[in-house]
Amino acid sequence: MALSLSNFLFAAALLPSLGGLARAATRNYDFNITWVTANPDGAKERPTIGINNQWPIPPITADVGDRVLVNVNNQLGNQSTSLHFHGLYMNGTTEMDGVVGVTQCSIAPGQSFLYNFTVDQPGTYWYHSHERGQYPDGLRGPLIVNDPKSPFKDDYDEEVVLTFSDWYHDQMPPLLKWFISYANPTGAEPVPDAALVNDTQNLTVSVEPGKTYFFRMINIGAFAGQYIWFEGHTMKVIEVDGIYTEPYETDMIYMGAAQRYGVLISMKNSTDANFPFVMSMDETLFDTVPDTLNPNATGWLVYDSKKDMPQAALLDDFAPLDDSLLVPHDHEKIFDHVDYSFNLDLTMDNLGDGANYAFFNGITYVPPKVPTLYSVLTTGPNATNPAIYGRNSHAFVLEKGQVVEIVLNNDDTGKHPFHLHGHAFQVAYRSTENVGNYNGSVPLIQTPMRRDTLVIIWLFHCHIEWHVASGLIATMIEAPLDIQKTISIPPEHYDTCKAKNIPTAGNAAGNTKNFLDLSGENISVKPLPAGFTARGIVALVFSCISAFLGLAAITWYGFGDLGKNELAAAQRRIREGGISLQDDNH
Repeated sequence: MALSLSNFLFAAALLPSLGGLARAATRNYDFNITWVTANPDGAKERPTIGINNQWPIPPITADVGDRVLVNVNNQLGNQSTSLHFHGLYMNGTTEMDGVVGVTQCSIAPGQSFLYNFTVDQPGTYWYHSHERGQYPDGLRGPLIVNDPKSPFKDDYDEEVVLTFSDWYHDQMPPLLKWFISYANPTGAEPVPDAALVNDTQNLTVSVEPGKTYFFRMINIGAFAGQYIWFEGHTMKVIEVDGIYTEPYETDMIYMGAAQRYGVLISMKNSTDANFPFVMSMDETLFDTVPDTLNPNATGWLVYDSKKDMPQAALLDDFAPLDDSLLVPHDHEKIFDHVDYSFNLDLTMDNLGDGANYAFFNGITYVPPKVPTLYSVLTTGPNATNPAIYGRNSHAFVLEKGQVVEIVLNNDDTGKHPFHLHGHAFQVAYRSTENVGNYNGSVPLIQTPMRRDTLVIIWLFHCHIEWHVASGLIATMIEAPLDIQKTISIPPEHYDTCKAKNIPTAGNAAGNTKNFLDLSGENISVKPLPAGFTARGIVALVFSCISAFLGLAAITWYGFGDLGKNELAAAQRRIREGGISLQDDNH
């Protein structure tokens, strides 16, 4: 769930692999990552990242216990890529988590990469690129793990998968270049151009009277949280982020980026009318709202295709479900002790290049030269020392079986949905807005909901893709000495690193002789000079550029006769550069 000027506490037990599950089948997927042309909102055609020359991309489906093989070939030509299987714990297969710079190297154009893992958890998930800012360009789709033993399998007749997303008319590379630059000192995120349901607009879902449908809903967007409601129908929540819940009825839910809900909706007993359902982007996330933006996307529950598709009613206020009221179906109680606790204090600030960055505890994430998992595997007993992973990897070394408590204090004015790879966590406390940092004196929820996204080498990060790119990430390194005994990197994974000349041994700087010598490691931009503000640097840069142009104009005109009109034009250019020139008729 998204947070704003608030804080929350959650705990996760670091457990060994469940093991012992029957492997019902092997699911094979051959994915050629390709460019296609798409125009999902009908407003602008643009290059989009598809699979096997198609977009939207296909879902991945499996049953609990299945082995999944995803063979990826990067045919983009001009971009590297990866795939992350969002919400899957990857017990015993950390190397398949798909996070560039953490568990693998990026897959260069022309290279192949095999993901090979077993799914031992049911639920609603999704998969997406985990290469810098890439998935909003189209590389994201549903991942559904069916459960023959679901406690709700007899409560519905059919399943429907709905994805909700924001959409940009421009590609991510130029948007990211502008976003993290001196031209954007406040860190204002690019505002989406449209809202989509199942990567389209005006979606129709055929339904039959009297039936109950299980809607698996996924926010696959890059930025916007979404309000979701179905006119004339009530949702009964039975799953969040792959965790079964006690049924809870609501008229509206809020999904932060990357969150998922499973809801039961019973249809009416007649075909007298069709009913709209709506996703509405959370506009409070946007610094400015363009007049041209339609924040809504409407679909319809279609009882009779011959009848009208009515317009959705406009809402002045949103009152979504408070997901802290949800209770897990297994009634797991709050952990009775904490082995290790730490705070992550979230801030946004500017560095010396004038750009705006995101920080945990004053550290903005920068990928290490060596993927963190490879450092774990090649540093022997030193792997338990967080220092070897580099300052800007922001590493926490954890032990297997520990109950870890993370207190996240949001000292930013915006909302941030956080995702922890490899685990679901108990949300033991979440404050309201503007109450200050967590002080440990509040009562905790005794049967807390569990999620993997709230608004191990495992990554913990905000799932607003702009904030991932600007550094809102920490790395959880779980049981590194056990990893050395249990994980073996497939040779083709090393081939992807070799193709990009990325080292695969040593500390964060690639030092294989002295693991505590981090000379040459990747580090963040230096802080602003004392007395400077981001706006001051921007003004200085543009003044220098304008002054240069102005002086160039003078030089140019100095080679010829400088008449009154030319002089006035030169003076205008110089004034725009912040320099004055008096006209003395010489």
